[in-house]
Amino acid sequence: MKLTLLDWCVVAGYFLFNIAIGLYYKARAGKNMSEFFLGGRNIPWWLAGTSMVATTFGADTPLAVTGMVARNGVAGNWLWWNFVASGMLTVFLFARLWRRAGVMTDVEFAELRYSGKPAAFLRGFRALYLGIPINCIILGWVNLAMVKILMLVLGIDKDVALVIVIGIIALTSAISVLSGLWGVLVTDMFQFVVKMSMVIVLAVAAVSAVGGIDQMKQKLAVIDRAKGLASGTAGSALSFVPDLHSAWMPMITFLVYISVNWWATWYPGAEPGGGGYIAQRMFSAKDERHSLLATLWFNVAHYALRPWPWILVGLASVILYPNLADPETGYVRVMIDYLPPYLRGLMVAAFAAAFMSTIGTQLNWGASYLVNDFYKRFLKPSETDRHYVLISQVATVLLTVISAVITRYMDSISGAWKLLLLTGAGTGTVLILRWYWWRINAWSEVFAMISAFVVSIAMQTVFGFSSDDPVQFAKIMLVTVGITTVVWLAATFLTQPEPMPKLLAFYRRVRPSVVGWGPVAKLALDVPPARDFGWNMLDWACGCIMIYGTLFGSGKIILKETGTGILFLSVAVVAGMVIYWDFSRRGWKTIVE
Repeated sequence: MKLTLLDWCVVAGYFLFNIAIGLYYKARAGKNMSEFFLGGRNIPWWLAGTSMVATTFGADTPLAVTGMVARNGVAGNWLWWNFVASGMLTVFLFARLWRRAGVMTDVEFAELRYSGKPAAFLRGFRALYLGIPINCIILGWVNLAMVKILMLVLGIDKDVALVIVIGIIALTSAISVLSGLWGVLVTDMFQFVVKMSMVIVLAVAAVSAVGGIDQMKQKLAVIDRAKGLASGTAGSALSFVPDLHSAWMPMITFLVYISVNWWATWYPGAEPGGGGYIAQRMFSAKDERHSLLATLWFNVAHYALRPWPWILVGLASVILYPNLADPETGYVRVMIDYLPPYLRGLMVAAFAAAFMSTIGTQLNWGASYLVNDFYKRFLKPSETDRHYVLISQVATVLLTVISAVITRYMDSISGAWKLLLLTGAGTGTVLILRWYWWRINAWSEVFAMISAFVVSIAMQTVFGFSSDDPVQFAKIMLVTVGITTVVWLAATFLTQPEPMPKLLAFYRRVRPSVVGWGPVAKLALDVPPARDFGWNMLDWACGCIMIYGTLFGSGKIILKETGTGILFLSVAVVAGMVIYWDFSRRGWKTIVE
């Protein structure tokens, strides 16, 4: 793709603006660790929520969605759409609890909830495990997406593209190091506007390239028939829910997505009960109200507003490039071949924005684990804030280097997504119940993590199951969840519960629902029992309906099925009104101010 001088000027202007933001927030970030990692716990909901959306909108996301659509049709997106249920749990059952906890990272929560050496081990282990290998795998697949983009856009090989990516990471790292969380959040806001605008433009160009929506539907129907004849099954690439014998998406895989994934699996950005950088944004919010609103806005924007521009380009790529060896590159090829020349500089800047927003958060989040939950907790507990900020900057550079090495040997973005889903299978139940059941202890989490990792890896290496095969992926998931659940339940009942003084301190501080905390609540008579669990679950159900209604309604209207689309949107509006009514009934009218 040929870039003009004007295109390069646009790209350079984008980078200069980001540097200016970093310099602006430099003095504030250097004050202390709370400012560096949490923005002084004074972030408004709209900024925290938009930053969550921007972080999950990496350069990898459009490419991965394009690959899913090319292989499994629109229904392939249930690999991540199923996490709506998990996200809504975070909004209505966990956001306020996380803010009350008052910790700096979700890993630090281990020693707030549990006691003794098992709690310390869990905190240190999770800090290193999530902060280095897991975080660097995430960084690696985000880097890989940018490498693929640069290879196609600039016509260079993987090693040269990786060198350029390392340069962009170094700049992003410098901004993160200079400005701390405030700089990351403000650049996220700017980057989100840029990249969202351009993916909509590219979607319009892609649909035009195949002759419009009507022509797209007709051409996809031809492909459906050919694929059905080849496999002896039927189904449509445009089906939101796969047919029983779909050639695009096996029913067992779909059922595992919607019935197991969302509650059983740990996955970054969609952790059951909240966690990772989502928890970090909740900690940084001004108060409980801002924490709840931030996560609500994130989930609405993430699942209901963003997907269709990516999906449309993915569907167009199926028609325009039917035999791609790497379907994920279809997104970039549409950009190269069909985007108007005068917009190419902006599109490259949009990809850089998507890349940098994710990288900036992952570096800041990973460094917080390494410094707050390992270095400060176990190695140097009595140093100054300035010292810890310096070590945070060193940790950021370390993560940058490791992630670049991982990128060099990684081939598939969606494959890395599935790897993390499987290695976290079965741990989600513990992450949810630790808030709502007093009997969970530190060993529950430890054995859940170890079992999930060992079983999922054994299924793929010893027994030869492939996560790339949809049916085998579903079987790996079911077996891993089943064995992991048995293991952590056994560990829970074969070990002692946490000491009552620890449970009382946690209960008084966080004030979870009295459901599941009966023995502790009886001893904490000074804490008014929270009996809102049922109403929170009603809000959760309505939140799921609201998001799916908006997602499917907007999709139907885009595909010119207007009547069905309006029906879905109407259901979404009713669900949203129920949530608002419940907020108002509980005296939360100011929650939307």
